[in-house]
Amino acid sequence: MENKIILYGASGHAKVIIDILKSCSISIDAIIDDNPKKDIILGISIIKTINFDLKNLKNCIISIGNNKVRKILSNKLEVNFLNAIHPSAIISKFATIEQGTVVMAGVIINPEVIIKKHCIINTGAIIEHDCVIENFAHISPGVSLAGSVVVGEGAHVGIGATIIQGITVGKWATVGAGAIIIKDVPDYAVVVGNPGKIIKYNSNND
Repeated sequence: MENKIILYGASGHAKVIIDILKSCSISIDAIIDDNPKKDIILGISIIKTINFDLKNLKNCIISIGNNKVRKILSNKLEVNFLNAIHPSAIISKFATIEQGTVVMAGVIINPEVIIKKHCIINTGAIIEHDCVIENFAHISPGVSLAGSVVVGEGAHVGIGATIIQGITVGKWATVGAGAIIIKDVPDYAVVVGNPGKIIKYNSNND
């Protein structure tokens, strides 16, 4: 990882990324934000985006939790996107993690897992063997994915959810907190409960 980077987004998610990078002795130049609510986070200065020359933006992590916003910004910015991986994460040498992804403290990622671009693998999540996490997905704290689960682009798996082996969660779907998923989740579906049931559908304007 390069030594100095810019974070895009002055959010709570940014605080966690700052902590990860500092744990790895990585220097952060600044945080940029379109509408900052404060001037500093955890000792890092915040610059309003309009006052920052994006031509100087070379190494970046998008520090915004909203999956759709991360997709929009990643398509807009022509930069070198970096990962942030907490040193306490246990990651198989046979796993693949693509650019822009953040892996938080206590995560376990087992062999032949593929985590694609700009994902969030949140605190204490367990990703078992042969899972595929597509671009812009968010796996929340305490989630457990059994082997060969596929999580589609932009999907959000809520805190403490459990998904049994071989299940596919469709793109831009939402799995509610604590849900137990024992059958495939369609694209854009919102699924809650034990066993998970569809209660509505997200907008398909992705």
